[in-house]
Amino acid sequence: MTDTERLSKRLAAQLPCSRREAELYIEGGWVSVDGEVVEAPQHPVGAAQTVTLLPGARPDPVPPVTLLLHKPAGYDADADTGPQPAFRLLSADTRFPGDHSGIRLLHRHFTRLVAPLALETGASGLLVLTQDGRIIRKLSEDALFLEQEYVADIDGSITDKALRNLQTPVTFDGAPLPPAKVSRQSDSRLRFALKGALPGQVAWMCERAGLTPTRIHRLRIGRIALSGLPEGQWRFLAAHERF
Repeated sequence: MTDTERLSKRLAAQLPCSRREAELYIEGGWVSVDGEVVEAPQHPVGAAQTVTLLPGARPDPVPPVTLLLHKPAGYDADADTGPQPAFRLLSADTRFPGDHSGIRLLHRHFTRLVAPLALETGASGLLVLTQDGRIIRKLSEDALFLEQEYVADIDGSITDKALRNLQTPVTFDGAPLPPAKVSRQSDSRLRFALKGALPGQVAWMCERAGLTPTRIHRLRIGRIALSGLPEGQWRFLAAHERF
């Protein structure tokens, strides 16, 4: 059996540096083994393998990130299990080429993600996936005050009566809903601006008004919008962006 040692131990002796600094270099994606970046400090390396510290390396902790995904319809936003979880769409290949966040992509960015404002499986549009506890609290605790914008395509024409019905305050799941701003964008498309929106609410409101939605699409949460993000692609929330 070939003797191996932990990558962090090898790197600490090779630089030299402390074991904790070695772990931070590795977790930050700054270390390669035989030319391949390895992010696990416990990764076993043999005596004949080459360990390299990449240019520009800094032993800084990796901060939590927030991802913005343009979720297609048919993907489940609430869990990473099941036939079509939205998490499966996340990869280096599906990162939006126009992402200007400046964040170096790491494998760990795709782990321990939470979707604090769920989007039903049948709907498409903006989905927030985050590791950041501050973002989770913001989107959970302030959900009643954050405006979400949706569009709904309708099978058939939207009558004035149906539009008035949509603009009338109602209860959903036994709770009164904040007033909704509903406008007609075309004969078969509606725009919804909702605070405290619940998964399935837009479809329910349409059906209650006698309308059949064929597509429900979330465009915006607070001040964060899709803004040209293609379906099936994602980008990082930049440091200056706020919900």
